[in-house]
Amino acid sequence: MARSSEGTSALTRVLAVLDAFTADAPFLTLTQIHRRSRIPLSSVHRIVAELVAHGLLEPVAGRTYRLGNRLWEIGSKTPGALGLREIAEPYLRRLHDEVGQHVQLAVRIDTDVLIIERISAPDAVINGSIVGGRIPIQLSSSGLVFLAFGEPGLLDAVLEGGIRPMTSAGPQTAEQLRAAVDATRAHGYADAEGWIHPASRGLAVPVRGSEDVVVGALGAVVPNDGASPRRLAALLQETAHRISDALLRAYLPAGHPRALPGGSLRALVSSSAQSMQYLERRARAR
Repeated sequence: MARSSEGTSALTRVLAVLDAFTADAPFLTLTQIHRRSRIPLSSVHRIVAELVAHGLLEPVAGRTYRLGNRLWEIGSKTPGALGLREIAEPYLRRLHDEVGQHVQLAVRIDTDVLIIERISAPDAVINGSIVGGRIPIQLSSSGLVFLAFGEPGLLDAVLEGGIRPMTSAGPQTAEQLRAAVDATRAHGYADAEGWIHPASRGLAVPVRGSEDVVVGALGAVVPNDGASPRRLAALLQETAHRISDALLRAYLPAGHPRALPGGSLRALVSSSAQSMQYLERRARAR
């Protein structure tokens, strides 16, 4: 990878420009990109022009830019995030019909939780998560799932960064976070009462892929009213099991009696059986 005169690779600079755009700052000027990415303004001009030429950034009114639709096109080919979301969506909708509040699906990126889908109701309780937004892993019920059932050593890596709770209800010390992770592992689900907002309670369970690896977290955000979490936790676990089963069937060899139809598209697309059969035939004909 070629490196600039300042020692930063060209790819690193491009990613810094793209990372300057966030959910709360989707439209940026060149000067704002320069300040947020900490890249020299002259380099920002050149990088932005090239990204625009490839459709990865798009100019909008007022000399500002936004992320381009081509990024969405590329991201839609990501089995680990959007593929998982596509497979899980029918089950999420059924779950939302039962819960009536917020249901969401998350994956892990480093020591953050990334929300890849959320279904809400207009009169639902406060929920601070947004699709495409990140939450520090130690602050949420979904994060507890990854800490309890994910990679060994993840909890230690999180604790090295320090505990910064959002409310007084969340863990204030390393010992309290460890206790919450142990409780999650013992119960099989995470319960975060008032960790992000005092009025809200998050519950989450693991979604597993091949070899029982945790690939996501299925969660619900409901009123923090002191009700027993057992019924909702059981509902989440049943739904997560169905998602995990569908995920495994998407990766079974073609021709396996339990394999989902759709051929190579199964890991990215969830549609009607007839549609998946049609897409599979079309892909074979190419």
